[in-house]
Amino acid sequence: MSEKSTPIRILASAEQVPILQRAIDRRRFLSFAAAMGGTAFLAACSTGGQASSAPVATGGELENSLSIYTWGDYDSPDVVSAFTSELGPKVTFDSYGSNEELISKLVAAKGTSGYDIIVPTGAFIPQMIENGIIQALNKDLLPNIEHMDPAFLGRSWDPENEYSICKAWGTTGFVYDKTVITRELKDWNDFLDAAQNEASGKTSVLDDPAEVTGIYYWANGINWNTTDEAEIDACEDYIVNTLAPHIAAFDSYPGGQAIPQATQVLMQAWNGDARIGILESPDPDRWQWVLGSPATELWMDNWAIPVGAPHPEAAHAFINWTMVPENQILQVDYIGYHTGAAGIEEAATEAGLEMLDLVFFTPEQIATMQDGEVNDAQQRTVDIWNKAKAAAGA
Repeated sequence: MSEKSTPIRILASAEQVPILQRAIDRRRFLSFAAAMGGTAFLAACSTGGQASSAPVATGGELENSLSIYTWGDYDSPDVVSAFTSELGPKVTFDSYGSNEELISKLVAAKGTSGYDIIVPTGAFIPQMIENGIIQALNKDLLPNIEHMDPAFLGRSWDPENEYSICKAWGTTGFVYDKTVITRELKDWNDFLDAAQNEASGKTSVLDDPAEVTGIYYWANGINWNTTDEAEIDACEDYIVNTLAPHIAAFDSYPGGQAIPQATQVLMQAWNGDARIGILESPDPDRWQWVLGSPATELWMDNWAIPVGAPHPEAAHAFINWTMVPENQILQVDYIGYHTGAAGIEEAATEAGLEMLDLVFFTPEQIATMQDGEVNDAQQRTVDIWNKAKAAAGA
C-alpha cells in the first residue's frame, strides 16, 4: 500500500449481520493448499501446542518492544507512533504476501518466531487454533472491544473471539481509465469485453488464482467455489485462451503505481487499494471504480497472537490501542478498509474522508459478495492461473 494517507469502505448495520456472517477470505491457500489439500497443510505441520515456557499476558508491565508480522503497509504510522509515545513499546514490522507464507513461517519456527502479533484471514483461524499456531487472548486486557460493531464479532471461525478480533474487511472490483474507455462499464462482463478491446494489452488482474478465475465465474453466474469439472474446464479455456493474451500484468496492488502513474487502462483491484490509487492520482477524475457484479467476494483479516509471542503484554496493549475510536478512524483513513468499528460511517463522514462509496456498501451490495473456500478444485484453480500467466503478455 501507499505510504500516504488513504481511506475506507464496507460498513454493516444490524440488519446486515446475517449476510456478513458468510464472509471469508480473499487471501486463500494457493501453492501450499493446492499441493497439500488446503487444511491438510496445517494438519501435517502442527506445532504440537504452545510452549510451556512462553510468557502469558496477565496485565503486568509492558515489555519495551513489539514485533508485528502482517500484510504490507497495513497500519497507520500515526497510530503506531502514538502507541510508542504513550505506552512505551517500540514497534517493528515484517510483512508477508499470503496466508500460506505466514503459516509456513510460524510452523517452521515452532513457537520461536519472535513475532507478537499476526493478521491471518478468517478462513485459516480454525486450523491455526487446532494446530497450536495462535494462542487464546486475555480479553480482560482488551476492554476497547466495546467499541467494535457486533456485526464484526463472533465470526463463524471464532464465535467467542477467543483467539481473534476483526482488523479489516474488503471486497473486489475494478478500476478503469475513462479517458481511454469512454463507455460506462458496469459489471464483470463489461470488464472482460473491455479487456479484449479498448484495454487490450493495458489490463491487469490480481496476482491471485482465485481472483483470476473468479472473474469468469462471477460474470457467468457460476459459484466461484464450483467443483464441477465442466464449469472449471470452460473457465480454463476462457481465461487461458481468450482473456490471457490481452493481460499486461498480474498486480495485486495497482493503487501503488499503476493507477497513479496511469500505466494500465483497466485493473482488477481490492477496494481499499483502488481508493488509494485514485486519491493519489494527479488526475483522480480520470478513474472510475466499479464494484464487481453481478457477484464478487468478501474477506476479513484479524488480529491474533502467535504461540510463543515473547511480548504478550505489549501485544494485547497494541490490539487494544487500535480499537480506540480515534485510532480506528486513522486506521480506516490510512489503509482504505473498514475496520469493524461501531459508528465508523458517521465518524468518517464527520471527518470529511473522501470516496466513501468505496468504503460503505449497501445491504444490496453486500448481498452480492460471496465467501471463498479451499476445496477439491484448488489445484485446478492454481493450474489455470499458471497457464494464464504463461499465455499472457505480462
